[in-house]
Amino acid sequence: MGDSNNIVDTISFVDTASSQRIEPGSVNHPPAPWPAHFKTEPTPDEIARIAKNVVDTVNNHFENVPDLFLDSTQGKVGFWRDHLGLTWKLRTLKGKDKIRNFLQTEAQVKEVPLQIQIDESQPFRKPQVAGFAPVDGLKGIQFYITFTSQNGKGRGVVRLVQDEQTEQWKIWTFFTTLEEYRDSKEPRGPNRPKGVEHGGQPGRMNWAQKRQEEINFTNNEPDVLILGCGQGGLTAAARLKMLNVSSLIIDKNPRVGDNWRNRYHQLVLHDPVWYDHLPYLPFPDTWPIFTPKDKLADWFESYAKALDLNIWVRSTIVSSEYDPARKSWKVVIRRSFVKTSHPAPSSSRESTPATAGAGAGAGLEEELEHMELTVYPKHIIQCTGGSGKPNMPTSIPGISGGVFKGDRLCHSSQFTTATPLSVRGSKKAIVVGACNSAHDICQDFYERGYDVTMVQRSSTFVLSSSAALKYLIGPLYSEGGPAVEDADMFVWSYPSEVLKSLQKDLTQLTIQHDAELLAGLDKAGFKLDKGVDGAGLFAKYLQRQGGYYIDVGTSKLIVEGQISVKSGVGIAAVVENGLKMEDGSVLEADEIVFATGYDNMRSTAREVFGDEQVGDKVGDVWGWDEEGEMRGIWTRSGHEAFWFHGGNLALARYYSRVIALQIKASLEEWNRDASS
Repeated sequence: MGDSNNIVDTISFVDTASSQRIEPGSVNHPPAPWPAHFKTEPTPDEIARIAKNVVDTVNNHFENVPDLFLDSTQGKVGFWRDHLGLTWKLRTLKGKDKIRNFLQTEAQVKEVPLQIQIDESQPFRKPQVAGFAPVDGLKGIQFYITFTSQNGKGRGVVRLVQDEQTEQWKIWTFFTTLEEYRDSKEPRGPNRPKGVEHGGQPGRMNWAQKRQEEINFTNNEPDVLILGCGQGGLTAAARLKMLNVSSLIIDKNPRVGDNWRNRYHQLVLHDPVWYDHLPYLPFPDTWPIFTPKDKLADWFESYAKALDLNIWVRSTIVSSEYDPARKSWKVVIRRSFVKTSHPAPSSSRESTPATAGAGAGAGLEEELEHMELTVYPKHIIQCTGGSGKPNMPTSIPGISGGVFKGDRLCHSSQFTTATPLSVRGSKKAIVVGACNSAHDICQDFYERGYDVTMVQRSSTFVLSSSAALKYLIGPLYSEGGPAVEDADMFVWSYPSEVLKSLQKDLTQLTIQHDAELLAGLDKAGFKLDKGVDGAGLFAKYLQRQGGYYIDVGTSKLIVEGQISVKSGVGIAAVVENGLKMEDGSVLEADEIVFATGYDNMRSTAREVFGDEQVGDKVGDVWGWDEEGEMRGIWTRSGHEAFWFHGGNLALARYYSRVIALQIKASLEEWNRDASS
């Protein structure tokens, strides 16, 4: 550790406005100060008594609950994070005064009081001393809870620390998240469907016929229309199905999984398998640690079939309109079919034949027939990816209009792979950008024989895959680790400020782990940073959704000089033979790829649904709000009955339930109003 510390001291980390950049309009919450260490470690009997006191106060003296929270004059205070347990919102309350006001004026506890129990069903969940701060060794008491409330049933995590003045045990973080809507039970395990009705029933349909009717919505309307069948769309549909809410996914691609299948050739997930399970159907034990894109795409296809999700591929939205009086959407969908293999189904719903034409399918030109069908869902979820449209820097002179005379100039979203060269270095490639996609594409060019230069516009947070596994993911998501549901509960139980403190500590450890690699990058001219407020990967992702690279091999190529780096110099113009830089130099290229990220998800909403209809009414998506919850996604978007859902597989897994429960509650309220 001493040697790595010495190396770290020699590395130049950028600390500028660009390295601290977050989503425009979002709030940068600082890392929370760590509470004091306890004076003496409590015994098992004392731990049980302390935890029981919290439970008894919540269940029997609810008005005194705010006084259980840490409240220090040094800014060390307690937090209550609630995901639908006590209201139908995502809330984080900081300090006992805000917690008291929330419990007295907003929490739905009058008709059905909040009741909690200690969860001792697994050793990981029981009250115990746990480490909170990785660097200075802060410890406290931690335990899982179950609860019932007016909204239903759920679980949570409680963390206690000792007040440094009074030495009383106080709540530092209290988390409640809803898992079941009131009396509804998910149809799985002991509640699984029977699957057949025994006995003689002349003329009845078999399972395949029933599924075809369900998919086509022959006799009914979907409650929810989902746009996009990536991990967001699939997880949302799966959660809704378990809540007996019907949904229809539409996607423009010919096959489920094409959103991954069609990406660049070398793409492999940078997260390990244990972190990426989908709800209800985890990856098998034989699955590789890191998943290739095509394997993931095939798994998505299998997942959709296994869970009987209703999907229309080759389908796009033609028009949409929301009726606030009826609380319903009218959406016209253009649905396409391959003429030779799948005739368009007959349907009783409003439909209009459209002209036939050619379309791509499995790499071949196929003759398609088209129908325009009208559906009337009550809700729409946009699941077109965690970002919006490709962000092509069109302000750069010469980027359009055919100025560049090389073989290719495109955004990374349009790049699949480079053409192999028989002579290394006979062609040159430039990749503009320095995050995950840029690194992967640079490596693809290198492996196919190109002379490659990465143009780094701003600093990047880099950590190795081994460091991410050891410090960020492995302690919770690993072989033999806790159940993925428990790991998710643990991660999302942290309020944003506390999560940031934890990640700041962990970032120190990953930098020490990667000291030699980072020193090599620094020497090669690659600009490094430590993330927003020094909180590394998680802060970069949650607050900016970019600006980082999890190294799976490209960094070594940069250190060795196999891939060149041009950093700290802006692009003046695209010229016919490459890029002219602001220092007057010209980088020559046969191919240029702009791995420059994506716009806000709101940009896709504008493109699909229009400015006036949706785009001007929803807020920007991503980054933290004033309480530290994510803006605009997994919660009310600003437009009634319109939702955003996205993010990586882990986020999709947890938050798909959050968004599905809100929609279930909204539909139940609609049904009550309609019947009254």
